[in-house]
Amino acid sequence: MRVVFVLGTTSGGTGRHVLMLTEGLVRRGHQVVVAGPAAVGEAFGFGAAGARFAPVAVSDRPHPARDLAAVAAIRRITREADVVHAHGLRAGALAALAGLGRSRRPATRTSATNQAARPAPRTSATKRAARPALVVTLHNALTAGGFVGAVHGVLERIVARGAGRVLVVSPDLGERMTALGARDVRPAVVPAPVPRPPSRAAARVREELGAGDRPVVLTVARLAQQKGLEFLLDVAAGPWGAREPMFAIAGEGPLRRELQERVKKERLPVRLLGNRDDVPDLLAAADVVFWPSRWEGQPLSLSEALMAGRPVVATAVGGIPDLLGGAGALVPYGDVGAARAAVRAILEEPGAAERHARAAAERGAALPRDDDAVDAVLRVYNA
Repeated sequence: MRVVFVLGTTSGGTGRHVLMLTEGLVRRGHQVVVAGPAAVGEAFGFGAAGARFAPVAVSDRPHPARDLAAVAAIRRITREADVVHAHGLRAGALAALAGLGRSRRPATRTSATNQAARPAPRTSATKRAARPALVVTLHNALTAGGFVGAVHGVLERIVARGAGRVLVVSPDLGERMTALGARDVRPAVVPAPVPRPPSRAAARVREELGAGDRPVVLTVARLAQQKGLEFLLDVAAGPWGAREPMFAIAGEGPLRRELQERVKKERLPVRLLGNRDDVPDLLAAADVVFWPSRWEGQPLSLSEALMAGRPVVATAVGGIPDLLGGAGALVPYGDVGAARAAVRAILEEPGAAERHARAAAERGAALPRDDDAVDAVLRVYNA
């Protein structure tokens, strides 16, 4: 089978997900092309995974001239594909505008040795009629309004009406796409890589953080509006009593200065750690992992926290409840009292931390792995 992935600007989970699917499909004998911004190709190394990378300037904001050029490039690159799988709303909309969509070209069957068979010759009429099937995975929802929200809504309609199949990372995204006219909406399988074991003792990490005897509440997130970090600062403000936790945020992003100014002004017990390559060590040192997000799909870092067996408190938004599967405390976004009470219960109630840790580890062990995700997309491609 000849598969073309189309993706836009990404530095995180979407790129890692496409790389994982690329590696899995290539291992099974399929031909893979990845089309996206040159910087994304350099960052994720799709060529080393056995794919051909085709630079296409899929920007993260509308730009008529560039978008027309991207549509033309996608149309050219996907001409001989059996399936086009776009990741993200912008990439999905541009792929739909490139003339891909609901009609489906029969996928090439593979032999027992997993070598792609050569398709039968097509007549000129068949070539004109057949188009690659378009699958779009939506990894995120918009949490802002105004002009950006209006543009987002237009792109959603293009994807809903143009894609043959839409895969979603949360039930609310699926409901929205169905309401907009998508005919075939299915859950996306987005596994997280199994985290490496910690390389340093938890006590040493806590010492480096300057936590002392205080509990550590860890958040791993990009410092962006969707992640709800202003809510985290509200929770951190207390009151906490004698055992005030240290809130540590691992990640970087556009809100860093704003968050740092508030932490300093209000003297909040919060440390902004920046980007870290020792998240497994931080997880092992944390007493609680807190997800304060406005919205999430299936955050890989939350999956890693579950696999590491850490007690979790998270907002009941998007795909988080399904991902946790009962292995964590859910609170409404913005409910400071509920979040503070959930964290305090884990830290102070006898046996609570152990129960939450055990439930998290059990859930983490049951989460899908890479082969499950590859099996899932192949079922979609062949449906």
